[in-house]
Amino acid sequence: YIMKKIILILLLLMPVMAMAQKVKEDKNAPKYLKGAVPVENGIVTFQKSFRVPGQSDAQLYENMLFYVKDNLVVKGIEDAWTRMLSEGKEDGVIAARVEEWMVFSKKFLSLDQTRLRYQINVTSGQGKVNITVTQILCLYGEEWEENKRTGKGGEIYRAEEWITDEHALNKKGTKVLSGSGKFRRKTIDRMNEIFENAMDMFEEKVKEEQSKQQETKVQKRQFVVE
Repeated sequence: YIMKKIILILLLLMPVMAMAQKVKEDKNAPKYLKGAVPVENGIVTFQKSFRVPGQSDAQLYENMLFYVKDNLVVKGIEDAWTRMLSEGKEDGVIAARVEEWMVFSKKFLSLDQTRLRYQINVTSGQGKVNITVTQILCLYGEEWEENKRTGKGGEIYRAEEWITDEHALNKKGTKVLSGSGKFRRKTIDRMNEIFENAMDMFEEKVKEEQSKQQETKVQKRQFVVE
């Protein structure tokens, strides 16, 4: 009877153990390893270019301006640092500084998060959009009073000194280090999310415009990612 009970418990625990192993493996997934944090001229720079067919320069600009303002700036932390820097309709240039919360883990009575700062630059025209994110840093471990950050204490982690291959991977480049690892993974995920959300927005715009002309289903990603 005892042996059957032990076997039953082990069977019940197997899915949990498998899930834990999967999480452990995901921490060192290829998307987080060598080359995942690009550096240009000594500066961490994430970049994505894609083409959007059938949209004029004015449409490209207005859509990206809406995305940067309403999906990044407006939803960022209310701070003097978070603001639009330029809106150049004539040359299709948009720039903004954003500060937002990046959550590592959230549990009952426990919240591990950091303030993430970055600058986003967008150029668009001739059916093409280019998005660049740079000047990335994290403000972590600040003092809190009455559930409000004081801006005192804590650490400032600049991307170039904390999440690059040199600082966040082991010598073989096969594992993400524990100290800076969570910053590297979350930053990579957030940058990919910013690019994907921008492309998804254009995908929806393309669908809307095409559906007005013809009632046909549009396949995902009608534009070319470069």
